[in-house]
Amino acid sequence: MSRIVFFFSEAFRALRRNGAPTLAAVITTVVTVVLLGVLIPVFQTAQAKSDEVASQLNVHFALYDDATNAEIAQAKAQIEAIPGVADVTFVSKQEALATLKSELSDKTIVDELHTNPLPASFEVKATNAADLPQIEREVMGTTAAGKKDPISPAISNPFSRQQSTQQIAKVTSALKIVLTVIMALLIVASLMLIGNTIRLSIFTRRREVEVMRLVGATRWFIRWPFLIEGVVVGFIGGLVAILILWIGKITIVDPLSDHGDSFALAQHNSTIAFPVLIAILFGAAILVSTIGSGVTLRRFLRV
Repeated sequence: MSRIVFFFSEAFRALRRNGAPTLAAVITTVVTVVLLGVLIPVFQTAQAKSDEVASQLNVHFALYDDATNAEIAQAKAQIEAIPGVADVTFVSKQEALATLKSELSDKTIVDELHTNPLPASFEVKATNAADLPQIEREVMGTTAAGKKDPISPAISNPFSRQQSTQQIAKVTSALKIVLTVIMALLIVASLMLIGNTIRLSIFTRRREVEVMRLVGATRWFIRWPFLIEGVVVGFIGGLVAILILWIGKITIVDPLSDHGDSFALAQHNSTIAFPVLIAILFGAAILVSTIGSGVTLRRFLRV
């Protein structure tokens, strides 16, 4: 018990002696945890939106106006037999016009049409959105001369109104990569600054450490006070960061989600619940600080 008291007293004495570096390490931990607390839900939201977008991607195949019901039924069966096809839906000319009307801000454009210029079509969804180009190639086919050769005479041409949706999917994927890199950089920066704080503490006490090593003190006997310093820095920084995140949640995220903001609602309903996220971040803050202390000590204990 006396040894534990000694370790803690030495740790807190060093923290008071190196007030400015300790404060810098605590602030770094706070900033890191707060940013991670924001970026992780954003990452989850981006993942959820990416999956949602991928599930909505499809390709349409226009049908000739003179295609018979038998040809349409046969074409539908042929498309459904293609590997990777999840669903094939017949869209009539009337349904296509109704969809177009619902998407236009000026409804009078459709009302003024004397005829329906839109073709009937098949809406094809894939099990994996990445397979859509291959499905389109198989449906349209190609002759030896390089001309289109659809698998059914009822099929005219492919078309898609979802180029913007595909762009969203690409942007979302890029966003996930950027967020991952940012989180990794934040963790590395936190490790380095906390390590520098502990290094400064060790440097001011290097004579003391050398004497302890010369009189036979074990590495762990010397190491424990410094590890405790790292734990304290992580504990205080994590606690302050959690308080900031909690205030942000009840003052910003919760009111926005109650008013139907889709982004805030997605974060509010994220895979990781807020209490679990807080526990993970708090544990990570202490762990990162402790690792930063331990890694720094290895070099200074070689006496």
